Amino acid sequence: MAVGTKDLASEQLRGLDDSRLADELSKAKAELFNLRFQSATGQLDNHGRLRAVKKDIARIYTEMRERELGIGSAPAAPAAASESDSKADAKADKKAAKAEKKKAKADEEAGA
Repeated sequence: MAVGTKDLASEQLRGLDDSRLADELSKAKAELFNLRFQSATGQLDNHGRLRAVKKDIARIYTEMRERELGIGSAPAAPAAASESDSKADAKADKKAAKAEKKKAKADEEAGA
């Protein structure tokens, strides 16, 4: 059994996008701060939680570094969204090509 929270296992971290990963990191750091504060004041009941949160932070940093190095990758966008994006890109390309032809024709007429 792995130490740490079940919702921050490596498999789940790989499924998160970069902004969500950063949010999870800030939450974990805030929780670690609170746990350390409780430990210093003698109010901490579960000392194992400190270790678990530290390991969660390390997992998040590892996933972020893997993405930075190109070893891991952010989750792919849903297929439906990527299709609509590619259609929009194709439409924009057609529009740009049409504008270039129109400009070239106008330049040709002005030069003649």
